Amino acid sequence: MNDEGKPSVGWKVLGVLSMLMGFASISTDVYLPAMPAMARSLGASNGMIEYSITGYLVGFAFGQLLWGPISDRHGRRAPIAIGIVLFLFGSAGCALAGSAQAIVAWRLLQALGAAAGVVIARAMVRDLFVGPQAARVLSTLMVVMAVAPLVGPIVGGQVAAMAGWRAIFWLQVGIGLFNLATLYTLPETLPVAQRHDGRLLDVLGHYARLVREPRLMAYAAGGGFFYVGMFAYVAGTPFAYITYHHVPPQLYGLLFGVGIVGIMGSNAINARLVARHDSDTLLLWGTTLAAVAGVGSAVAAYWDVGGLWGLFFTLFLFVASTGFIVANSIAGALSDYPGQAGAVSALVGAFQYGSGVFGSGLVGLFADGTPRPLGFIMALAGVGACVGAAMLTRVPRAVRLAA
Repeated sequence: MNDEGKPSVGWKVLGVLSMLMGFASISTDVYLPAMPAMARSLGASNGMIEYSITGYLVGFAFGQLLWGPISDRHGRRAPIAIGIVLFLFGSAGCALAGSAQAIVAWRLLQALGAAAGVVIARAMVRDLFVGPQAARVLSTLMVVMAVAPLVGPIVGGQVAAMAGWRAIFWLQVGIGLFNLATLYTLPETLPVAQRHDGRLLDVLGHYARLVREPRLMAYAAGGGFFYVGMFAYVAGTPFAYITYHHVPPQLYGLLFGVGIVGIMGSNAINARLVARHDSDTLLLWGTTLAAVAGVGSAVAAYWDVGGLWGLFFTLFLFVASTGFIVANSIAGALSDYPGQAGAVSALVGAFQYGSGVFGSGLVGLFADGTPRPLGFIMALAGVGACVGAAMLTRVPRAVRLAA
């Protein structure tokens, strides 16, 4: 324990938290190169396979609302373990599924379990760190956890080529088992004396009060619109790159990986700048970049400006803005409500990933064999995120909900 009575934080603990926060990427990015092959194997349309991402986001958004209050009441470690078990069942179900509709359903369960690791890991960071230090640690963890989505599509493409797309989901089962085994190194960061004892109706009422907080909703809007674009990108690029621009599935992971390198770089820069600049300012910078890049991707997609590389470059800029948006929106929200880290983390995360439902869903709904729907959605998402972040300048930080 340190001088403040909190558990001492070593690199092993930070490593486990990083892996838990990377569950969302592990669950999605690894199988992206296999999506066209899944559509052919299951006799499904491209749009139907894209709905597997939408189903995942529905479960992930709901799961965050569920696990946040549970962790505030029962501590952090036990709920994470239960969530990983659900993730294991969902992953195995996807591997054995006989239809695209079954995969969508199993992905929902997979996401429900994965959400526990992500939302509770963020709350644990807030248990251990405060203010700018929390934002810096979140950015650092995101740099580390970005290794998973960096190598995930590359590994997924190779696994699919050698053993078929079902082997990718068995790989996810193995990753889940490994994470379950590492939990013994994770300390309990929420003492019993600090836990909240509330009924479900109390929790729902608490969420209702939180959504009336202007600053919290501004953070949620900035991150939420951005996630519309991010999951449009995740759902749309396999078909935009592989089907439309004829990129080999094995090379798709390299293009996707370059975007992850951009995320790692922006997170590293943000971790340094957050000590000198207000996190709200960095959030506005990031969303402005996302807006410009989103509009650029729409231009590239509609008029085929630059072909594959024109689309790739604008999408890269959008994705690279992640480092300035995600960590600062989450850390800013948590800093305003320090006594409610689990509930706030859950609500902001639910808004973000719930918004992603619209991104992936709209790409699937308007799929026409071209990158145009993807570009249009990216433009709307970037502009919306920028407007949400700008709203923070109109609401003073002193407006807070009492713990």
